[in-house]
Amino acid sequence: MEVSDTFVRAADWRKSSHSNPDGGECLEVSDASARAASWRTSTHSNQDGGECLEVSDDFAPVVPVRDSKVPDGPVLVFGADGWVSFVAAVKEGELGAR
Repeated sequence: MEVSDTFVRAADWRKSSHSNPDGGECLEVSDASARAASWRTSTHSNQDGGECLEVSDDFAPVVPVRDSKVPDGPVLVFGADGWVSFVAAVKEGELGAR
């Protein structure tokens, strides 16, 4: 999967706490791309302000998703194809309600 240059450039990278402290086998992570995104409330979110899901269309071919009540919280990033399949399953009622 290729990720857009916009997504990568918008990031503020830091060394992961799980990286080797000696400089080898380092993993860099970023939280800044989510802050740079334009977010919209999902059409499947609760309209009275609770249980809202926000998505961003800014970073094809990935779809960042977050909880609107915690805008600075974690962001899940899905491949666009997987997200499309998930939304279709929700619309068709294939996942069932709990």
